[in-house]
Amino acid sequence: MSDDSFIREVDEELRRDQLSGLWSRYGKVAIGLAVLVVLATAGYRGWEYWADRQAAQSGDAFLKAVELSQAGKNDDATAALEELAASGSGEYPALARLRLAGEEQKKGDKEAALKAFDAIAADKSYDQAFRSVAQLRAGLLAVDLESYDQVKARLSAFAAAGHPYRSVAREALGLAAWKAGADQEAANWFRQIVEDANVTGGGRDRAAVMLELLAGKGATGAS
Repeated sequence: MSDDSFIREVDEELRRDQLSGLWSRYGKVAIGLAVLVVLATAGYRGWEYWADRQAAQSGDAFLKAVELSQAGKNDDATAALEELAASGSGEYPALARLRLAGEEQKKGDKEAALKAFDAIAADKSYDQAFRSVAQLRAGLLAVDLESYDQVKARLSAFAAAGHPYRSVAREALGLAAWKAGADQEAANWFRQIVEDANVTGGGRDRAAVMLELLAGKGATGAS
């Protein structure tokens, strides 16, 4: 046997002895850790399954509440939405609260609806997308309830170039300015809609009509 072969055999024997010693000392710990990993994985998969089922049930409950509302059964729809808002799963509590605020608006109670939308917009436990929708809805309601300056404070960020809701926000701001007698500012907002290449259909047509009305009063807006 060569010296190299002898050294390799001794080295391998030492490694086996080390592994045997390590297993004797830590084998139970390793088994315990492996069991914990298996249990944790199983628990996570079980939680995922439970969460998916809960979300599906909440989705069904939300659709049923919407159907009740569309059928004119507003009290039943409100009760179903309130229950979902309190105990629903996933994003459905936020959707239920948005729908509840819409139900208030549908009944003609704009002040209650505005208060409800403001509460959702201020609730940091909800995703920002829901809060933004609530903020926008509140701003649109505020056109009939608050001053032009207050509406501007609510909607100016939405009216910025590139914002997906800019056309809706600009129209609301134009109407608020028009109601307040700020004709030039109203014309500015409506002109921004007309000159936006991405705005088509009813929004552009309504803005064009308002521009014609305002032009009759000498307000044409910035070119």
